Parts: sequence; structure tokens; C-alpha cells
Amino acid sequence: MTKSATDVMQDIVFSAIIDAIGALKAASKGVPNTLLRDLNAVHANTTLADLPPELQAAIATNVRSAFTRLLKEGYSVSPAGSAPPRSPSPPPRPVSRDAQRHRRPPAPGPSDPGKPRGPRPNRPPKPRG
Repeated sequence: MTKSATDVMQDIVFSAIIDAIGALKAASKGVPNTLLRDLNAVHANTTLADLPPELQAAIATNVRSAFTRLLKEGYSVSPAGSAPPRSPSPPPRPVSRDAQRHRRPPAPGPSDPGKPRGPRPNRPPKPRG
């Protein structure tokens, strides 16, 4: 029986997390403060280059094994550039002369957007209440 894509991905992610924790432990060389420092250094904007070399190697290994596992399970994995091109959208329909006549004129506004519009007209204040 084949596994669903969700089950395969959960197995892959779980395995990657366990391997990453092991790599962080190896990078800290058994020193608890170093392990905590490395864990606290990981945040949403962390790049791969910011991580310890052991963790970088574990991530690279897990990515390769994830693609291999997906292929073994029967899922197709292809590079981004090899996706079949989408069919071009149909050309726009020509606008009939009748439709051109019924178009609204552009909204009034300043002819030059960078130019000040001039003074505002004096209006009585709105009553409050």
C-alpha cells in the first residue's frame, strides 16, 4: 500500500528535525551553553550560512534524501525550469465601436500629479451632533 503525500512529507520533516537536533548537539561538542547559544541564534531570518557547519551538512543531506524518498514513493520531482510551459492566454477580444462610444471619460484631476492643486474652496464646517 502506498503512503499518501502527507504521510511521506511528515516522515521526511520529522526525520530532518531529528537529524538537525543531532547536528546541533554535535556542533556544540557537549557544551550546554554552546547548544543554547546556537538554538537561540536560529530565527525567522536565519540563512543557511548563519548555521553551524554540522547543521548545514545535515540539512543538505536531508534535502537530497527527501527528493530520493519522494521519487521512490512514486511522486514526481522536477527542477523548477523543467515544468511544461502553460498554454498562452487567448488574445484580448477587440473592442467594438459601440463599446468605445459608451466608455466613461477619465475622472477629472490635475493634469500634472506632482503639481499642487491650488487652494481649497471655503466650506462651512459640518455640524457636529
